[in-house]
Amino acid sequence: MVVPIYNEQENLPELSRRLREACDTTGLSWEVLFVDDGSTDGSGEVLEALHASDERMKVVTLSRNFGHQPAVSAGLAEARGDAVVLIDGDLQDPPELISDFVARWREGADVVLAERTSRDDATFRNPLRAIGFTLFYPLFRRVSDLPTAPDTGIFGLMDRAVVDELNAMPERSRFIPGLRAWLGFRTATVQYDRADRAAGAPKQTLVRLIKYAADGMFSFSTKPLKIATLLGFLVSLGSLWLAAYYALSKWINDKPTDGFTTTIVVVLFLGGVQLITVGILGEYIGRIYEEVKQRPLYVIRRKLGVGETSTRPVVRREVEVSTSENP
Repeated sequence: MVVPIYNEQENLPELSRRLREACDTTGLSWEVLFVDDGSTDGSGEVLEALHASDERMKVVTLSRNFGHQPAVSAGLAEARGDAVVLIDGDLQDPPELISDFVARWREGADVVLAERTSRDDATFRNPLRAIGFTLFYPLFRRVSDLPTAPDTGIFGLMDRAVVDELNAMPERSRFIPGLRAWLGFRTATVQYDRADRAAGAPKQTLVRLIKYAADGMFSFSTKPLKIATLLGFLVSLGSLWLAAYYALSKWINDKPTDGFTTTIVVVLFLGGVQLITVGILGEYIGRIYEEVKQRPLYVIRRKLGVGETSTRPVVRREVEVSTSENP
């Protein structure tokens, strides 16, 4: 199990209890890998206590808050199981589904997705967020070329082969559900109803959710660029039609056409189209800029119960201690 954690102090005791019970029902050996994504509350201390009480509860602590997807990526890089289950730490996704995931995996599925059939959380009842959550996946399916389920997040199981391929992907702007779908493999689905948070407030701000959605849109398709090109052609055709209309109007009516309002409208419209297309280009160029810098996706500060080997080089600050008497 890989569980990204950010300020989930209230949920951790109940989460760990339910995870332990759910994993025990599978009859398999297991471990839970919590990734502390720079929590500022008491989550770090609670995780230390969980590890001290049960060595199967392991902890990777990042040096600061890097975000949800980098935290998940850190957990995937350190996970060693034959199968890896991803789940958030807010208890909106029921750990009890783990046994269903394992059953589908044993039947031959390489990826088991948890498909949300309904939502009953306070975040979704927020009007602005509700609109975003409702529109994202239909829009994402139209913009991208990926075969995604109607409503699936990170919650689900991946076989070792899928995890290894996912870890080998070098990109920084990561959208885990999209990368998982891009890999293909045999996929099964388990349906469930998404519940409200067990405790605390949502940790994903609206700005981060928008960035998360943008990463999904722009990382898996060039259709926005094609749409911008099409919009440019349509504006050009509209301009030619408008020019022909005014020329005919002057020829038929033999008088100049009042054009101040029309000119302002056309100029503002063209300016808006240009800004939209430049913005779309900027989104792609910005992601190219992030990729070419080749900075690590995350930095690990310490590990509890986790081996030192990793599929991704861990960035550390090493201090050389001199034994010489001279400074």
